Amino acid sequence: MAGTELIFVSGKGGTGKSAVAAALAIARARAGQSVLAVDMDRSRGLGAHLRSPDLAYAPREVQPGLFALSMDRANAFDEYLKLQLRVPQGAPTKQLAGALAVLADTSPGVREIITIGKPIYETWRGTWDVVIVDAQSLGQFQSYLLAPTTISNLVPTGNVKQQAERMETTLLDPEVTSVVLVANPAELAVRETIEARDVFLNEHLSTQPTLVMNRMLKVSGITKAQLGELNGGSIHDAAALQVSLEAEQERWAAELPYDIALPFLLGILTPGEVAGQLADELGDLL
Repeated sequence: MAGTELIFVSGKGGTGKSAVAAALAIARARAGQSVLAVDMDRSRGLGAHLRSPDLAYAPREVQPGLFALSMDRANAFDEYLKLQLRVPQGAPTKQLAGALAVLADTSPGVREIITIGKPIYETWRGTWDVVIVDAQSLGQFQSYLLAPTTISNLVPTGNVKQQAERMETTLLDPEVTSVVLVANPAELAVRETIEARDVFLNEHLSTQPTLVMNRMLKVSGITKAQLGELNGGSIHDAAALQVSLEAEQERWAAELPYDIALPFLLGILTPGEVAGQLADELGDLL
């Protein structure tokens, strides 16, 4: 595919979206692609999984071929004014950005379009093969996807409207932008992911999302008859818990037809180790 891919990774809080975003970035870099990973949520989860917790606004190489940055709204606003709205380079945009902070926090769509505009701009630059974004959790992320349309409808004409329309076109172009939604095989995660997927599609906020079911237990194959033969004790209790978790997993995984399954990683692992092992899994799928 010519041009730069733009991939947003979102999910209910606690499902491992930052780990999946980091793993996807690592897998793409291992495959020889030039990758920019963006912490749009500023949760520091992406940096921790990339073994670089102190990400800044300027992209920094954290692994061979993999650069990462963390969003900063003041710097993003400064860049938005200069590069997208063509404010002269010598203009005191940082002071202007400070003066307009209240506007950005209170006007519909302004804060969101400044934030989502950064990864979109990096896509337009053509510097990277792929831009992978650790986005906000499901409910918040909807407002960011909607921001270009909101601004376009509010502003009658001019550069702001033109840029908003271009952003909207980029977000809805299936050849450029894709959305990955991360869930776990549990009731709340599955129900919220289904709801978000339907909103994205019904309100034309994105194309069909890719659904990742994270933390899938390996099926043990223990039968009820085998469980009964254990006659109590700690081994019986552990096996009973495993069978119960497998049944819960089967029930909720069946509710959400997913595209990719990632395993539940056992053991005491650092965030970097988690991302590395998930990248191994994703590497086989690229």
